Amino acid sequence: MAVLLAIELLDELVGGTRAAAWPLIRRDLHLSYAQVGLVLAVPGFVGSALDPLVGALGDTKHRRAVLMWGGLAFAVSAAASAGAIGFWTLLAALVIGNPGSGAFVSLAQATLMDAAPDEREPNMARWTLTGSFGYVGGPALLAVALWIGVGWRGALVVLAAATIPLLVVLPRLPRVPDSEHESLRASIVSALTALRVREVQRWLLTLEALDLLGDVFHGFLALYFVDVAHASPSAGALGVAVWTCSSLAGDWVLLHVLKRGSGFAYLRATAIGALAVYPAFLLVHGLAIKLALVAALGLLNSGWYAIPQAALYGALPGRSGAAVAVGGIGGLLGASVPLVLGVTAGAVGLGATMWALLLAPVALLALVPRR
Repeated sequence: MAVLLAIELLDELVGGTRAAAWPLIRRDLHLSYAQVGLVLAVPGFVGSALDPLVGALGDTKHRRAVLMWGGLAFAVSAAASAGAIGFWTLLAALVIGNPGSGAFVSLAQATLMDAAPDEREPNMARWTLTGSFGYVGGPALLAVALWIGVGWRGALVVLAAATIPLLVVLPRLPRVPDSEHESLRASIVSALTALRVREVQRWLLTLEALDLLGDVFHGFLALYFVDVAHASPSAGALGVAVWTCSSLAGDWVLLHVLKRGSGFAYLRATAIGALAVYPAFLLVHGLAIKLALVAALGLLNSGWYAIPQAALYGALPGRSGAAVAVGGIGGLLGASVPLVLGVTAGAVGLGATMWALLLAPVALLALVPRR
Protein backbone atom coordinates (compact mmCIF):
# COMPACT_ATOMS: atom_id res chain seq x y z
CA MET A 1 0.00 0.00 0.00
CA ALA A 2 2.88 2.38 0.75
CA VAL A 3 4.27 2.00 -2.78
CA LEU A 4 0.86 2.47 -4.40
CA LEU A 5 0.08 5.57 -2.35
CA ALA A 6 3.56 6.97 -3.09
CA ILE A 7 2.76 6.78 -6.81
CA GLU A 8 -0.37 8.86 -6.25
CA LEU A 9 1.59 11.33 -4.10
CA LEU A 10 4.21 11.85 -6.81
CA ASP A 11 1.59 12.27 -9.53
CA GLU A 12 -0.21 14.97 -7.55
CA LEU A 13 3.06 16.71 -6.68
CA VAL A 14 3.73 17.09 -10.40
CA GLY A 15 0.17 18.24 -11.08
CA GLY A 16 0.13 20.62 -8.11
CA THR A 17 3.44 22.18 -9.04
CA ARG A 18 2.38 22.67 -12.65
CA ALA A 19 -1.01 24.14 -11.69
CA ALA A 20 0.56 26.71 -9.38
CA ALA A 21 3.18 27.56 -12.01
CA TRP A 22 0.79 28.16 -14.93
CA PRO A 23 1.07 31.97 -14.79
CA LEU A 24 4.86 31.62 -14.90
CA ILE A 25 4.76 28.96 -17.62
CA ARG A 26 2.39 31.07 -19.72
CA ARG A 27 4.68 34.08 -19.34
CA ASP A 28 7.95 32.24 -19.99
CA LEU A 29 6.64 30.30 -23.00
CA HIS A 30 4.42 33.17 -24.31
CA LEU A 31 1.22 31.09 -24.37
CA SER A 32 -2.27 32.39 -25.18
CA TYR A 33 -5.40 31.22 -23.38
CA ALA A 34 -6.27 29.03 -26.36
CA GLN A 35 -2.82 27.44 -26.23
CA VAL A 36 -3.19 26.81 -22.49
CA GLY A 37 -6.51 25.12 -23.23
CA LEU A 38 -4.86 22.97 -25.90
CA VAL A 39 -1.99 22.02 -23.60
CA LEU A 40 -4.51 20.94 -20.98
CA ALA A 41 -6.90 19.20 -23.38
CA VAL A 42 -4.87 17.40 -26.07
CA PRO A 43 -2.82 15.24 -23.67
CA GLY A 44 -6.07 14.33 -21.96
CA PHE A 45 -7.55 13.19 -25.26
CA VAL A 46 -4.50 11.04 -25.99
CA GLY A 47 -4.41 9.57 -22.49
CA SER A 48 -8.13 8.83 -22.44
CA ALA A 49 -7.93 7.21 -25.87
CA LEU A 50 -5.21 4.85 -24.61
CA ASP A 51 -6.78 4.20 -21.19
CA PRO A 52 -9.09 1.44 -22.50
CA LEU A 53 -6.05 -0.48 -23.74
CA VAL A 54 -4.17 0.22 -20.49
CA GLY A 55 -7.12 -0.96 -18.43
CA ALA A 56 -7.57 -4.07 -20.56
CA LEU A 57 -3.88 -4.93 -20.12
CA GLY A 58 -4.37 -4.36 -16.41
CA ASP A 59 -6.67 -7.35 -16.23
CA THR A 60 -3.97 -9.61 -17.68
CA LYS A 61 -0.62 -10.90 -16.45
CA HIS A 62 1.08 -7.85 -17.99
CA ARG A 63 -0.10 -5.38 -15.34
CA ARG A 64 3.30 -4.92 -13.68
CA ALA A 65 5.06 -4.41 -17.02
CA VAL A 66 2.53 -1.74 -18.02
CA LEU A 67 3.05 -0.06 -14.64
CA MET A 68 6.81 0.04 -15.25
CA TRP A 69 6.53 1.53 -18.74
CA GLY A 70 3.98 4.06 -17.50
CA GLY A 71 6.32 5.14 -14.71
CA LEU A 72 9.16 5.60 -17.17
CA ALA A 73 6.98 7.75 -19.48
CA PHE A 74 5.83 9.75 -16.45
CA ALA A 75 9.45 10.58 -15.51
CA VAL A 76 10.44 11.45 -19.08
CA SER A 77 7.43 13.76 -19.39
CA ALA A 78 8.27 15.68 -16.21
CA ALA A 79 11.87 16.14 -17.32
CA ALA A 80 10.84 17.17 -20.85
CA SER A 81 8.33 19.69 -19.45
CA ALA A 82 11.14 21.28 -17.50
CA GLY A 83 13.09 21.72 -20.73
CA ALA A 84 10.19 23.09 -22.82
CA ILE A 85 11.05 26.15 -24.92
CA GLY A 86 7.61 26.89 -26.37
CA PHE A 87 4.09 25.67 -26.98
CA TRP A 88 4.95 22.67 -29.14
CA THR A 89 7.69 21.29 -26.91
CA LEU A 90 5.48 21.60 -23.83
CA LEU A 91 2.58 19.94 -25.64
CA ALA A 92 4.80 17.05 -26.75
CA ALA A 93 6.07 16.53 -23.21
CA LEU A 94 2.55 16.40 -21.77
CA VAL A 95 1.30 14.11 -24.55
CA ILE A 96 3.95 11.64 -23.42
CA GLY A 97 3.07 12.08 -19.77
CA ASN A 98 -0.69 11.74 -19.79
CA PRO A 99 -0.82 8.15 -21.11
CA GLY A 100 2.15 7.35 -18.86
CA SER A 101 0.25 8.66 -15.87
CA GLY A 102 -2.76 6.58 -16.92
CA ALA A 103 -0.69 3.41 -16.87
CA PHE A 104 1.37 4.36 -13.81
CA VAL A 105 -1.27 5.87 -11.56
CA SER A 106 -4.54 4.32 -12.71
CA LEU A 107 -3.25 0.75 -12.50
CA ALA A 108 -1.73 1.52 -9.09
CA GLN A 109 -5.18 2.62 -7.98
CA ALA A 110 -6.76 -0.51 -9.49
CA THR A 111 -4.26 -2.65 -7.59
CA LEU A 112 -5.21 -0.88 -4.36
CA MET A 113 -8.89 -1.58 -5.04
CA ASP A 114 -8.09 -5.27 -5.63
CA ALA A 115 -6.18 -5.52 -2.36
CA ALA A 116 -9.35 -5.16 -0.22
CA PRO A 117 -12.65 -5.19 -2.16
CA ASP A 118 -14.70 -4.65 1.01
CA GLU A 119 -12.75 -1.49 1.85
CA ARG A 120 -13.04 0.37 -1.45
CA GLU A 121 -14.51 3.62 -0.09
CA PRO A 122 -12.05 3.98 2.84
CA ASN A 123 -9.12 3.05 0.61
CA MET A 124 -10.22 5.56 -2.02
CA ALA A 125 -10.48 8.15 0.76
CA ARG A 126 -6.89 7.30 1.77
CA TRP A 127 -5.87 7.58 -1.89
CA THR A 128 -7.39 11.05 -2.25
CA LEU A 129 -5.96 12.14 1.12
CA THR A 130 -2.50 11.14 -0.12
CA GLY A 131 -3.14 13.02 -3.34
CA SER A 132 -4.14 16.08 -1.36
CA PHE A 133 -0.73 16.03 0.33
CA GLY A 134 0.68 16.19 -3.19
CA TYR A 135 -1.60 19.08 -4.12
CA VAL A 136 -0.40 20.97 -1.04
CA GLY A 137 3.22 20.00 -1.58
CA GLY A 138 3.22 21.10 -5.24
CA PRO A 139 2.73 24.85 -4.61
CA ALA A 140 5.05 24.62 -1.60
CA LEU A 141 7.72 22.97 -3.75
CA LEU A 142 7.27 25.69 -6.37
CA ALA A 143 7.65 28.38 -3.71
CA VAL A 144 10.90 26.80 -2.50
CA ALA A 145 12.15 26.45 -6.08
CA LEU A 146 11.43 30.13 -6.77
CA TRP A 147 13.12 31.13 -3.51
CA ILE A 148 16.36 29.26 -4.29
CA GLY A 149 16.32 30.46 -7.89
CA VAL A 150 15.74 27.27 -9.91
CA GLY A 151 12.15 28.16 -10.84
CA TRP A 152 9.38 25.88 -12.00
CA ARG A 153 11.77 24.03 -14.29
CA GLY A 154 14.00 22.95 -11.40
CA ALA A 155 11.00 21.72 -9.42
CA LEU A 156 9.90 19.45 -12.27
CA VAL A 157 13.42 18.04 -12.67
CA VAL A 158 13.44 17.05 -8.98
CA LEU A 159 10.08 15.30 -9.35
CA ALA A 160 11.24 13.44 -12.45
CA ALA A 161 14.21 12.10 -10.48
CA ALA A 162 11.92 11.06 -7.61
CA THR A 163 10.24 8.53 -9.92
CA ILE A 164 13.36 6.36 -10.08
CA PRO A 165 13.06 4.74 -6.59
CA LEU A 166 9.47 3.75 -7.34
CA LEU A 167 10.50 2.12 -10.60
CA VAL A 168 13.03 0.07 -8.66
CA VAL A 169 10.45 -1.38 -6.25
CA LEU A 170 7.55 -1.83 -8.70
CA PRO A 171 8.63 -5.36 -9.77
CA ARG A 172 7.94 -6.51 -6.20
CA LEU A 173 4.23 -5.70 -6.41
CA PRO A 174 1.97 -8.78 -6.29
CA ARG A 175 0.11 -10.01 -9.33
CA VAL A 176 -3.67 -9.84 -9.57
CA PRO A 177 -4.76 -13.45 -9.00
CA ASP A 178 -8.35 -13.07 -10.18
CA SER A 179 -7.54 -11.69 -13.63
CA GLU A 180 -3.94 -12.43 -14.54
CA HIS A 181 -4.88 -15.37 -16.78
CA GLU A 182 -7.43 -13.44 -18.85
CA SER A 183 -6.37 -12.82 -22.45
CA LEU A 184 -6.14 -9.28 -23.81
CA ARG A 185 -8.99 -9.91 -26.24
CA ALA A 186 -11.27 -11.22 -23.49
CA SER A 187 -10.30 -8.27 -21.30
CA ILE A 188 -11.21 -5.77 -24.03
CA VAL A 189 -14.58 -7.47 -24.58
CA SER A 190 -15.19 -7.37 -20.82
CA ALA A 191 -14.50 -3.63 -20.71
CA LEU A 192 -16.78 -2.89 -23.66
CA THR A 193 -19.54 -4.96 -22.08
CA ALA A 194 -19.16 -2.96 -18.87
CA LEU A 195 -20.25 0.20 -20.69
CA ARG A 196 -23.75 -1.25 -20.97
CA VAL A 197 -24.16 -1.43 -17.20
CA ARG A 198 -26.44 1.38 -16.03
CA GLU A 199 -24.56 1.99 -12.77
CA VAL A 200 -21.29 2.25 -14.69
CA GLN A 201 -22.82 4.90 -16.93
CA ARG A 202 -24.13 6.80 -13.90
CA TRP A 203 -20.76 7.00 -12.15
CA LEU A 204 -18.80 7.79 -15.30
CA LEU A 205 -21.04 10.79 -15.97
CA THR A 206 -20.89 11.83 -12.31
CA LEU A 207 -17.09 11.73 -12.24
CA GLU A 208 -16.72 13.81 -15.39
CA ALA A 209 -19.24 16.41 -14.18
CA LEU A 210 -17.66 16.75 -10.75
CA ASP A 211 -14.24 17.27 -12.30
CA LEU A 212 -15.38 20.77 -13.27
CA LEU A 213 -14.87 21.88 -9.66
CA GLY A 214 -11.95 19.48 -9.27
CA ASP A 215 -9.03 19.32 -11.68
CA VAL A 216 -10.53 21.85 -14.13
CA PHE A 217 -11.02 24.45 -11.38
CA HIS A 218 -7.56 23.64 -10.02
CA GLY A 219 -6.01 24.12 -13.46
CA PHE A 220 -7.53 27.59 -13.99
CA LEU A 221 -7.43 28.87 -10.40
CA ALA A 222 -4.01 30.55 -10.47
CA LEU A 223 -4.82 32.17 -13.83
CA TYR A 224 -8.12 33.42 -12.41
CA PHE A 225 -6.42 35.13 -9.47
CA VAL A 226 -3.79 36.75 -11.70
CA ASP A 227 -5.87 37.72 -14.75
CA VAL A 228 -9.35 38.31 -13.28
CA ALA A 229 -8.75 39.25 -9.64
CA HIS A 230 -5.58 41.16 -10.68
CA ALA A 231 -3.40 39.54 -8.03
CA SER A 232 0.31 38.77 -8.33
CA PRO A 233 1.64 35.37 -9.50
CA SER A 234 2.63 34.61 -5.92
CA ALA A 235 -0.94 35.37 -4.82
CA GLY A 236 -2.15 33.01 -7.53
CA ALA A 237 0.09 30.29 -6.14
CA LEU A 238 -1.27 31.12 -2.66
CA GLY A 239 -4.83 30.65 -3.92
CA VAL A 240 -3.95 27.20 -5.22
CA ALA A 241 -2.24 26.39 -1.93
CA VAL A 242 -5.28 27.49 0.12
CA TRP A 243 -7.60 25.36 -2.01
CA THR A 244 -5.39 22.32 -1.76
CA CYS A 245 -4.78 22.71 1.99
CA SER A 246 -8.50 22.92 2.66
CA SER A 247 -9.05 19.91 0.38
CA LEU A 248 -6.47 18.05 2.45
CA ALA A 249 -8.39 18.86 5.62
CA GLY A 250 -11.64 17.82 3.95
CA ASP A 251 -10.18 14.50 2.82
CA TRP A 252 -9.11 13.79 6.41
CA VAL A 253 -12.64 14.60 7.60
CA LEU A 254 -14.05 12.30 4.91
CA LEU A 255 -12.29 9.28 6.43
CA HIS A 256 -14.25 9.85 9.64
CA VAL A 257 -17.52 10.67 7.87
CA LEU A 258 -17.45 7.33 6.04
CA LYS A 259 -17.16 5.50 9.36
CA ARG A 260 -20.40 7.01 10.60
CA GLY A 261 -22.66 7.89 7.70
CA SER A 262 -23.61 7.53 4.05
CA GLY A 263 -21.20 8.70 1.42
CA PHE A 264 -24.08 9.53 -0.92
CA ALA A 265 -25.77 11.75 1.68
CA TYR A 266 -22.45 13.52 2.23
CA LEU A 267 -22.12 14.19 -1.50
CA ARG A 268 -25.59 15.71 -1.76
CA ALA A 269 -25.08 17.93 1.29
CA THR A 270 -21.77 19.30 0.01
CA ALA A 271 -23.31 19.95 -3.42
CA ILE A 272 -25.91 22.23 -1.81
CA GLY A 273 -23.13 24.07 0.00
CA ALA A 274 -21.14 24.51 -3.23
CA LEU A 275 -24.18 26.01 -4.96
CA ALA A 276 -24.03 28.85 -2.45
CA VAL A 277 -20.27 29.27 -2.02
CA TYR A 278 -19.05 29.15 -5.62
CA PRO A 279 -21.19 32.06 -6.95
CA ALA A 280 -20.11 34.09 -3.92
CA PHE A 281 -16.46 33.39 -4.79
CA LEU A 282 -16.97 34.74 -8.30
CA LEU A 283 -18.94 37.81 -7.23
CA VAL A 284 -17.07 39.19 -4.23
CA HIS A 285 -14.06 41.49 -4.43
CA GLY A 286 -10.98 41.45 -2.27
CA LEU A 287 -8.22 38.88 -2.13
CA ALA A 288 -8.78 37.89 1.51
CA ILE A 289 -12.50 37.15 1.01
CA LYS A 290 -11.83 35.17 -2.16
CA LEU A 291 -9.19 33.11 -0.38
CA ALA A 292 -11.65 32.33 2.42
CA LEU A 293 -14.27 31.17 -0.09
CA VAL A 294 -11.66 29.10 -1.95
CA ALA A 295 -10.92 27.38 1.38
CA ALA A 296 -14.63 26.62 1.79
CA LEU A 297 -14.81 25.17 -1.72
CA GLY A 298 -11.83 22.94 -0.98
CA LEU A 299 -13.62 21.55 2.07
CA LEU A 300 -16.89 21.05 0.20
CA ASN A 301 -15.51 19.12 -2.76
CA SER A 302 -13.76 16.52 -0.61
CA GLY A 303 -15.15 13.12 -1.51
CA TRP A 304 -16.34 14.25 -4.94
CA TYR A 305 -13.81 11.89 -6.50
CA ALA A 306 -13.29 9.17 -3.89
CA ILE A 307 -16.92 8.16 -3.39
CA PRO A 308 -18.02 8.02 -7.07
CA GLN A 309 -14.77 6.31 -8.07
CA ALA A 310 -15.21 3.66 -5.39
CA ALA A 311 -18.79 3.19 -6.62
CA LEU A 312 -17.47 2.68 -10.17
CA TYR A 313 -15.14 -0.10 -8.98
CA GLY A 314 -18.01 -1.54 -6.96
CA ALA A 315 -20.16 -1.71 -10.09
CA LEU A 316 -17.49 -3.95 -11.69
CA PRO A 317 -16.40 -6.35 -8.94
CA GLY A 318 -13.29 -8.35 -9.80
CA ARG A 319 -12.65 -6.27 -12.94
CA SER A 320 -10.59 -3.30 -11.78
CA GLY A 321 -8.84 -3.09 -15.14
CA ALA A 322 -12.21 -2.79 -16.84
CA ALA A 323 -13.03 0.09 -14.48
CA VAL A 324 -9.83 1.83 -15.63
CA ALA A 325 -10.75 1.14 -19.26
CA VAL A 326 -14.28 2.56 -19.07
CA GLY A 327 -12.92 5.48 -17.07
CA GLY A 328 -10.68 6.28 -20.02
CA ILE A 329 -13.63 6.14 -22.38
CA GLY A 330 -15.53 8.54 -20.14
CA GLY A 331 -12.44 10.71 -19.93
CA LEU A 332 -12.54 11.30 -23.68
CA LEU A 333 -15.60 13.48 -23.04
CA GLY A 334 -14.01 15.27 -20.11
CA ALA A 335 -10.75 15.91 -21.96
CA SER A 336 -12.48 18.41 -24.24
CA VAL A 337 -13.56 20.61 -21.33
CA PRO A 338 -10.26 22.53 -20.78
CA LEU A 339 -10.04 23.24 -24.51
CA VAL A 340 -13.63 24.51 -24.65
CA LEU A 341 -13.07 26.65 -21.58
CA GLY A 342 -9.77 28.00 -22.92
CA VAL A 343 -11.33 29.00 -26.24
CA THR A 344 -14.35 30.49 -24.45
CA ALA A 345 -12.08 32.46 -22.10
CA GLY A 346 -10.24 33.88 -25.10
CA ALA A 347 -13.57 35.01 -26.57
CA VAL A 348 -15.58 36.28 -23.58
CA GLY A 349 -13.01 36.46 -20.78
CA LEU A 350 -11.93 34.07 -18.07
CA GLY A 351 -14.20 35.64 -15.42
CA ALA A 352 -17.38 34.92 -17.40
CA THR A 353 -16.15 31.44 -18.36
CA MET A 354 -15.67 30.39 -14.73
CA TRP A 355 -19.45 30.42 -14.24
CA ALA A 356 -19.71 27.25 -16.33
CA LEU A 357 -18.11 25.29 -13.49
CA LEU A 358 -21.31 25.73 -11.47
CA LEU A 359 -22.66 22.78 -13.45
CA ALA A 360 -20.70 20.44 -11.16
CA PRO A 361 -22.90 20.63 -8.02
CA VAL A 362 -26.04 20.75 -10.19
CA ALA A 363 -25.04 17.50 -11.89
CA LEU A 364 -24.15 15.93 -8.54
CA LEU A 365 -27.64 16.53 -7.16
CA ALA A 366 -29.18 15.15 -10.35
CA LEU A 367 -27.06 11.99 -10.61
CA VAL A 368 -26.20 10.76 -7.11
CA PRO A 369 -28.95 8.60 -5.60
CA ARG A 370 -30.37 9.54 -2.20
CA ARG A 371 -29.56 6.07 -0.87
